[in-house]
Amino acid sequence: MDISSASSTGSNIFAITSLLTISLLVLLLLRHYLPLRTTPSYLLIPVFLALALPSSIILLVPIDLASATSSTTNNPNRGVWLPEKVVLVTWRITYWLTFCLTWFILPLLGEYVDSGYRDGRSRMIYSLRSNARYQLMYLGAGVAGLVYFILSNGVHTTSVKGLVMALAYAWGLFLAIGLMGHGLVALPRRLYKNANVSVRLRRLQTQAPATKDKLDEATSEFEELENTVWQLKQRKNGTSTALQEWIDELADTTAVPDRRPGVAAAIRATNTGIPAVVTERYLADLTRKLKRARHKKARFVDEWSHLCQHALNTQTILDSATTKKLEFASSASGQNSWLRLTPALRYQLYMNIIPSARIGASILLAAASLMVIFSEIVKSFAPSISVIGLTIVHHPNSSGSKVGFAGQMIAAAWLLYMDTCALYAISDVKVWGNRALVKRQTYAESACWYSLQVAKLTVPLSFNFITMLPPSVYKETAFYQFLGKLINLTPLGQGFSAFFPCFLLLPVLASLFNVYGKLKKVIGFGVLEDESEANVSGFGTGGWREGKALIERELLSRGEGLTSRGGTSLDLERRVGGSATGSSTPPIAGRGRAAQRDPLLPTHVQDANRQFNSITNREEVVEEDDGPRHFYHDFAERVKNTIDAPDRPEWVRAVGSALTTTPKWMLNEQQTDQSSGGGSVFSRWFGGRAEDGRVRL
Repeated sequence: MDISSASSTGSNIFAITSLLTISLLVLLLLRHYLPLRTTPSYLLIPVFLALALPSSIILLVPIDLASATSSTTNNPNRGVWLPEKVVLVTWRITYWLTFCLTWFILPLLGEYVDSGYRDGRSRMIYSLRSNARYQLMYLGAGVAGLVYFILSNGVHTTSVKGLVMALAYAWGLFLAIGLMGHGLVALPRRLYKNANVSVRLRRLQTQAPATKDKLDEATSEFEELENTVWQLKQRKNGTSTALQEWIDELADTTAVPDRRPGVAAAIRATNTGIPAVVTERYLADLTRKLKRARHKKARFVDEWSHLCQHALNTQTILDSATTKKLEFASSASGQNSWLRLTPALRYQLYMNIIPSARIGASILLAAASLMVIFSEIVKSFAPSISVIGLTIVHHPNSSGSKVGFAGQMIAAAWLLYMDTCALYAISDVKVWGNRALVKRQTYAESACWYSLQVAKLTVPLSFNFITMLPPSVYKETAFYQFLGKLINLTPLGQGFSAFFPCFLLLPVLASLFNVYGKLKKVIGFGVLEDESEANVSGFGTGGWREGKALIERELLSRGEGLTSRGGTSLDLERRVGGSATGSSTPPIAGRGRAAQRDPLLPTHVQDANRQFNSITNREEVVEEDDGPRHFYHDFAERVKNTIDAPDRPEWVRAVGSALTTTPKWMLNEQQTDQSSGGGSVFSRWFGGRAEDGRVRL
């Protein structure tokens, strides 16, 4: 390209400004999930680069498309473009930095921060050993691929470089296609389901029992590890000075265990995993387990808190249908403090505008998903009818730039949507173990792993994206000249790049027809979370009725009221003087029963406690009924109380007495005398019992 550098000044300013904006957004994202001040720089810098570099590819691909022009100076450049050498150097720096972060730096760093050892040398040895199996697997595949490359192209440097880039691309594309196929269906479907407020509330209530069980399990596991640490502290005198300092450091990061009489003995009896001789390896393993358990507890505490708050806000939106005015609780008011709205306008926003916007967005994204799927299928044999290519290339017969500024914006939007679907599927697929992103408390190993996935998926998706354009456009780009020729160096690589994306239909159909849920029923566990309400009735564990009761009890313990559809509140602080007595866990035997029979509690709170015990199949110990209560028990009592009401009509009582009174012709003489209040003299003097229980003589 022989265009003067002065003509690209505006494009240079735009590219630099966009790059700075992307870097700022990545920093804000890191600040949301990681405490920047306490996070070490050796972790923060690689994670930042692993997010910023793939994000810049969304900017670099459209610039590369517009820069792919002919070599004459008279051809117009209609979009943001850069000189060819600048684009090529940028691709080399971005690709090889991303490659090193993906396959070497981040895997080693993740195991390094997760090791549990105190000194850096032991951490590095542990990290190298943990990644050895991972790297040996790829080394075996690389040897087989190297033999094929040498047989096809001979022994030279291009074969080795092409092998490395082709294997990395193949593995990344395999994951990207599977995750993107699921996300293309799951993302629009989630928006459509969340549009209905009542359906969204029911889904939250259905998820509550499983989330609460995971929180209780994580809390129990963490407390058990803390007790192990304190037992070690009591037995540290027999170890070396370095190990004693290590144990003291662990004890300083844990809470003091329960000091009640008998608790320590019970813990020692149940915890038999402490060896007779404490070694450095054992302490490292305990430290690693303790850090993972702390992260697991923080994860589910955040999920449970978010779920309860979301359920409270959703119920508040439903309750506002009667008054047409919406006022969130004080704890939720911060979410819309930036938007000053009246209660009436807020009701219209949350009840009508936002649901309609979600439905419209779901329809728009569903149409975009269909276009992406169609373009992936037809690109190998009919690229001219690819929808993505038609929407981006606006000047196919131009001798200059075939992609203008509008085409660049559309290309960035398409690429962003494809990446978003793949990354959304990562949060939706539940096969990643204990890894999760927690606000301000994300575990260091989880941060490395998620940034690694972003870096691993972006480059294959970007190259797969440009192949959906006409060959006359994408083969002129610096991206294809740098990566595409090495991938297509052999017939096997060329066929894989052209036809493998057609397998996108497999995860799409699996998500569309809920194949994962059916596999869960067949083999007993699920790869993906099944959102279908299999237990709609709510009986037993996992139903929405149990989830509703759990959420209500949690909000009672916080002093927040979860309003019902009738407008009544379960807020104890507002209706009863004193602190709330609700608890997020089932009440302790004896103390919880007394609280349920407490006459000071409002009737609706007693009903909520009784409903929780009945749904979770817990026995409610009351004087008149000591068996488990279900909804049909409550229904029968309400019908009975309605019929036995004191203000029922006279004819109803007459009919009732007529049906319950035995006719005189069916009674014997003694029964007739007793019913009439009389009887024989003998029976009146000597028979029967007095009303107070005394015997007549």
